[in-house]
Amino acid sequence: MAKPLLFVLNGPNLEYLGEREPAIYGTTTLADIEAMCRAEADAAGLDLRFHQTNAEHEMVGWIHEARKAAAGIVINPAAFSYAGYPILDALKMCDCPIVEVHISNIHRRDEVWRANSLMSAAVTGLITGLGPHGYVLAIRYLIEKHRP
Repeated sequence: MAKPLLFVLNGPNLEYLGEREPAIYGTTTLADIEAMCRAEADAAGLDLRFHQTNAEHEMVGWIHEARKAAAGIVINPAAFSYAGYPILDALKMCDCPIVEVHISNIHRRDEVWRANSLMSAAVTGLITGLGPHGYVLAIRYLIEKHRP
Protein backbone atom coordinates (compact mmCIF):
# COMPACT_ATOMS: atom_id res chain seq x y z
CA MET A 1 0.00 0.00 0.00
CA ALA A 2 1.29 3.45 -0.92
CA LYS A 3 2.18 5.88 1.83
CA PRO A 4 0.09 9.07 2.14
CA LEU A 5 1.50 11.86 0.03
CA LEU A 6 2.16 15.52 0.82
CA PHE A 7 2.93 18.13 -1.82
CA VAL A 8 5.15 21.14 -1.13
CA LEU A 9 4.84 23.61 -4.01
CA ASN A 10 6.96 26.71 -4.47
CA GLY A 11 6.43 29.59 -6.86
CA PRO A 12 8.62 32.01 -8.81
CA ASN A 13 12.14 32.97 -7.84
CA LEU A 14 12.27 30.73 -4.78
CA GLU A 15 15.07 28.74 -6.39
CA TYR A 16 17.23 31.74 -5.42
CA LEU A 17 16.58 31.50 -1.69
CA GLY A 18 19.81 31.85 0.22
CA GLU A 19 21.15 34.50 -2.15
CA ARG A 20 18.08 36.60 -2.97
CA GLU A 21 17.57 39.51 -0.57
CA PRO A 22 18.95 37.70 2.50
CA ALA A 23 17.85 40.56 4.78
CA ILE A 24 14.24 39.62 3.91
CA TYR A 25 14.39 35.90 3.08
CA GLY A 26 17.40 34.75 5.09
CA THR A 27 20.23 32.50 3.99
CA THR A 28 18.44 29.15 4.01
CA THR A 29 18.27 27.63 0.53
CA LEU A 30 15.32 25.89 -1.07
CA ALA A 31 17.33 22.65 -0.86
CA ASP A 32 17.65 23.22 2.92
CA ILE A 33 13.89 23.72 3.17
CA GLU A 34 13.26 20.56 1.17
CA ALA A 35 15.52 18.58 3.54
CA MET A 36 13.64 19.95 6.56
CA CYS A 37 10.27 19.04 5.01
CA ARG A 38 11.46 15.55 4.03
CA ALA A 39 12.71 14.88 7.55
CA GLU A 40 9.28 15.75 8.99
CA ALA A 41 7.38 13.69 6.40
CA ASP A 42 9.74 10.70 6.68
CA ALA A 43 9.43 10.67 10.49
CA ALA A 44 5.64 10.50 10.11
CA GLY A 45 5.74 7.81 7.39
CA LEU A 46 4.50 10.07 4.60
CA ASP A 47 5.84 10.54 1.10
CA LEU A 48 6.70 14.04 -0.09
CA ARG A 49 6.68 15.67 -3.51
CA PHE A 50 8.66 18.92 -3.46
CA HIS A 51 8.56 21.23 -6.48
CA GLN A 52 9.47 24.76 -7.52
CA THR A 53 8.44 26.53 -10.72
CA ASN A 54 8.44 29.90 -12.39
CA ALA A 55 5.66 28.74 -14.76
CA GLU A 56 2.03 29.11 -13.74
CA HIS A 57 0.81 26.22 -15.90
CA GLU A 58 3.27 23.87 -14.21
CA MET A 59 1.99 24.87 -10.76
CA VAL A 60 -1.61 24.29 -11.89
CA GLY A 61 -0.63 20.82 -13.16
CA TRP A 62 0.87 19.82 -9.81
CA ILE A 63 -2.21 21.07 -7.96
CA HIS A 64 -4.42 19.04 -10.30
CA GLU A 65 -2.27 16.00 -9.54
CA ALA A 66 -2.59 16.62 -5.80
CA ARG A 67 -6.28 17.54 -5.65
CA LYS A 68 -7.63 14.02 -5.03
CA ALA A 69 -4.54 11.99 -4.12
CA ALA A 70 -2.70 14.18 -1.61
CA ALA A 71 -3.06 14.11 2.15
CA GLY A 72 -2.26 17.82 2.03
CA ILE A 73 -0.55 20.65 0.19
CA VAL A 74 1.91 23.26 1.43
CA ILE A 75 2.17 26.12 -1.07
CA ASN A 76 4.42 29.14 -1.13
CA PRO A 77 2.91 30.85 -4.16
CA ALA A 78 5.46 33.69 -4.04
CA ALA A 79 4.60 36.20 -6.81
CA PHE A 80 1.75 33.99 -8.01
CA SER A 81 0.00 35.26 -4.86
CA TYR A 82 -0.94 38.51 -6.59
CA ALA A 83 -2.06 37.52 -10.08
CA GLY A 84 -2.33 33.71 -10.17
CA TYR A 85 -6.07 33.27 -10.74
CA PRO A 86 -5.61 29.89 -12.49
CA ILE A 87 -3.72 28.68 -9.40
CA LEU A 88 -6.47 29.97 -7.12
CA ASP A 89 -9.10 28.13 -9.18
CA ALA A 90 -7.05 24.92 -9.06
CA LEU A 91 -6.66 25.18 -5.27
CA LYS A 92 -10.41 25.62 -4.87
CA MET A 93 -10.91 22.19 -6.49
CA CYS A 94 -8.76 20.40 -3.88
CA ASP A 95 -10.29 18.03 -1.36
CA CYS A 96 -7.27 18.05 0.97
CA PRO A 97 -6.11 20.64 3.52
CA ILE A 98 -3.86 23.37 2.11
CA VAL A 99 -1.44 25.58 4.03
CA GLU A 100 -0.11 28.75 2.41
CA VAL A 101 3.39 29.67 3.58
CA HIS A 102 5.35 32.89 3.15
CA ILE A 103 8.89 33.20 4.50
CA SER A 104 8.58 36.92 5.18
CA ASN A 105 5.65 38.54 6.92
CA ILE A 106 3.69 39.72 3.89
CA HIS A 107 1.66 42.07 6.12
CA ARG A 108 4.74 44.00 7.25
CA ARG A 109 6.42 44.46 3.88
CA ASP A 110 6.91 47.96 2.48
CA GLU A 111 4.92 47.16 -0.66
CA VAL A 112 1.26 47.19 0.43
CA TRP A 113 0.20 44.91 -2.44
CA ARG A 114 2.23 42.04 -0.94
CA ALA A 115 -0.30 41.65 1.88
CA ASN A 116 -3.12 40.67 -0.48
CA SER A 117 -2.57 37.06 -1.49
CA LEU A 118 -5.31 35.72 -3.73
CA MET A 119 -4.53 32.19 -2.55
CA SER A 120 -5.67 32.87 1.00
CA ALA A 121 -9.29 32.56 -0.18
CA ALA A 122 -8.75 28.87 -0.99
CA VAL A 123 -6.45 27.63 1.77
CA THR A 124 -7.10 26.03 5.13
CA GLY A 125 -4.54 28.17 6.89
CA LEU A 126 -1.78 30.72 6.40
CA ILE A 127 1.71 30.92 7.93
CA THR A 128 3.62 34.11 7.25
CA GLY A 129 6.78 35.63 8.65
CA LEU A 130 8.26 32.62 10.44
CA GLY A 131 11.02 32.08 7.90
CA PRO A 132 11.78 28.57 6.66
CA HIS A 133 10.36 27.18 9.91
CA GLY A 134 6.90 28.02 8.55
CA TYR A 135 7.22 25.09 6.15
CA VAL A 136 7.98 22.70 9.02
CA LEU A 137 4.96 23.95 10.96
CA ALA A 138 2.78 23.48 7.88
CA ILE A 139 4.02 19.89 7.43
CA ARG A 140 3.37 19.15 11.12
CA TYR A 141 -0.16 20.51 10.81
CA LEU A 142 -0.87 18.32 7.77
CA ILE A 143 0.55 15.28 9.57
CA GLU A 144 -1.84 15.93 12.47
CA LYS A 145 -4.79 16.42 10.11
CA HIS A 146 -3.99 13.11 8.43
CA ARG A 147 -3.87 11.04 11.60
CA PRO A 148 -7.03 8.98 12.19
